[in-house]
Amino acid sequence: MPATNITEEHRRAFDALTSGRFDNFCLVSCFVDGEATAAIAAVTVSPPAQDGGESEYLISPLFVCPTPAMTLTDHEGRRA
Repeated sequence: MPATNITEEHRRAFDALTSGRFDNFCLVSCFVDGEATAAIAAVTVSPPAQDGGESEYLISPLFVCPTPAMTLTDHEGRRA
């Protein structure tokens, strides 16, 4: 089993959130496996479409809030 499940992508997202260099984050109401929760997300704007269509907001979830059905454990299986 790996010593950590934290990926380089996780580290970059966490750094972006905590560094103060960016201000394009929001809390988004959402669902995980049908269960209501929230996510911290980055919001960016897509480039205009080639056919002249409007830009769209892109919402990229970074971290999801735990739900009552989630069980968080450490690498030894102990509840976190």
